Amino acid sequence: MKTANRKSISKSIAALVACSVPLFACAEVVVLKAANIITMDDKKPRAEAIAFDTSTKKITAIGSLKDVQASAPSANVKDLGATVLMPGFVEPHSHPLLGGVLTQSPAYWVAPYVGYKTWAGVQAKIIKEDREAKPGIPLIFNGVDRLLQQAPIPTNKILDSLSPSGRPILVFDNSGHAVYFNTAVMKALGWTGGKPPKDPVGGSFGRNKDGTSNGVANEVPGMVAVGVPFIPKAIPHPLLSGANWYAYMSSFGITSSSEMTYSTGQYKAYQALGSVPDAPLRLSVYHMSTEPDAASQVTWPDANMVRKNGIKLWADGTPWLGNVAQSFGYLDNPTTRQADIILGPLGEKGMNYTRLQLDQILDKYAPLGYQMSFHCNGDIGFDVVLDAYEYALTKYNLSGTDHRWRVEHLGAARADQFKRAANLGVTVSLGPFQYIYWGDLLDGTMFDSAHGSEWVRVADAFKADVHPSFHNDGPVTPPNVLLNIQSMVTRTTDSGRVHGQNQAATMDQALKAVTINGAYQLKRDREVGSLEVGKFADIVELSTDLTTVKPSEILEKVKVQGTWVGGKKIDLAKFIQEVSAIDPSEHQNLGDATLKTIHSH
Repeated sequence: MKTANRKSISKSIAALVACSVPLFACAEVVVLKAANIITMDDKKPRAEAIAFDTSTKKITAIGSLKDVQASAPSANVKDLGATVLMPGFVEPHSHPLLGGVLTQSPAYWVAPYVGYKTWAGVQAKIIKEDREAKPGIPLIFNGVDRLLQQAPIPTNKILDSLSPSGRPILVFDNSGHAVYFNTAVMKALGWTGGKPPKDPVGGSFGRNKDGTSNGVANEVPGMVAVGVPFIPKAIPHPLLSGANWYAYMSSFGITSSSEMTYSTGQYKAYQALGSVPDAPLRLSVYHMSTEPDAASQVTWPDANMVRKNGIKLWADGTPWLGNVAQSFGYLDNPTTRQADIILGPLGEKGMNYTRLQLDQILDKYAPLGYQMSFHCNGDIGFDVVLDAYEYALTKYNLSGTDHRWRVEHLGAARADQFKRAANLGVTVSLGPFQYIYWGDLLDGTMFDSAHGSEWVRVADAFKADVHPSFHNDGPVTPPNVLLNIQSMVTRTTDSGRVHGQNQAATMDQALKAVTINGAYQLKRDREVGSLEVGKFADIVELSTDLTTVKPSEILEKVKVQGTWVGGKKIDLAKFIQEVSAIDPSEHQNLGDATLKTIHSH
């Protein structure tokens, strides 16, 4: 056989090797070369190049450029220059549609960590938007924080003074427990003489001594009664709002996340967002246990993009109001009094359920194989949740199985509790945001230093090996993954102060918390979370190797340059265009359904 023919046959064979789909349909294999690749795979922690198949969307080779090219000799190599690659970041606890509806345009985000440090700044924003918006259009603001902004209760009298146009104004509290509104809202709702109707079950309306409304509605039922009628006019394209939150998360390098308060009213929206060509996120949903159909099996056309994982419950409330089940109380001072914090300690009285009720809920869902997830902030609450988990795991022969039941937030959790969780096979997702933004208040203003300085005990969680992850609970705070890494390694708040240095994470721990550990909690660690052959090519591009810069300079020197999902470079502008083209009328009730998922954090 002639040499030329042998070379031709060799190339043909190489091309066939690159074809991995049936009937010899040839798929393209893409090779990326980077300055460095941080794989998060302990067996091969660093690499120079990575190859993936665009039909299977999975990684086919990773290692040296020579070895990767040998695996796909016909593939073209795309040299990314100084770019550093990592697994796409995983945000295992989020609320994307709620984030879109309450923070993205045409709503206004007025939280302290997005530029509104003071109540004066919030007032100025409301006045400006009321003056400039089209007449009669309701305006929605979200993120007022009475602790961080030292804001008064924004009653209707206060909001009336900020909205002379007479349009309906609704301001959602950052705690997720209240909405404030002006007199125009009462008139539009038809409240005769300004008097609200009977309190809904589980919620309430604030009242003056004469029975008239003071412009406050409390808890989800009250907030829904006031807010839902205005959503269609205020948020005319809620699916697009959700897409904007998807894009916002992607801009921070996130490629996998969750919906922790799923309801059936969101099904079509998540199907739409996950099916357009430039969809930037994989999503795992957790059905609210309070929904009548929470036990139902739910599937989407592409389970790789959207799938149902489990059930979500709330054990206690939020530390920013004091309705948490913990063993220690708050300090009594002007700051805590201004925020109307319950000083406590409430102990088990801070629980949303009795132990019997928890057992009954777990009896309903545990036999169905769902992954359970509990919101919990207090140490007493964590004890009760672990007691209930242990009972149910034993009762249904799940002890020692790969159940991965979860507990979320856990600002006040102790080292011994993390160890107990690990022994039960329970995994935890921690909220660095609680320390980053409230840490200076937690230590010495809200609590004594012994408890406040060590809020969010990251080091203890890693020592216990509970696969801890980090989350931002969006839209509670921006999903800034690099900020979480920097702050948890340096143990600094947003002011730069350090509290509880002994609870700092190592760089390796922090990287695991935002990649493979998050994937583990979402039960996707065989698909994403590290860059390994056989996993999806979900990648984040970084400007610099964040392990080579000072931890305190990560935000300054490391930038997210883009993401890949399933081997496709995500174009966020195209993604927004694709969603914008969807008829809004197909999702006209989405805003209502999403508002009903608002929650405490």
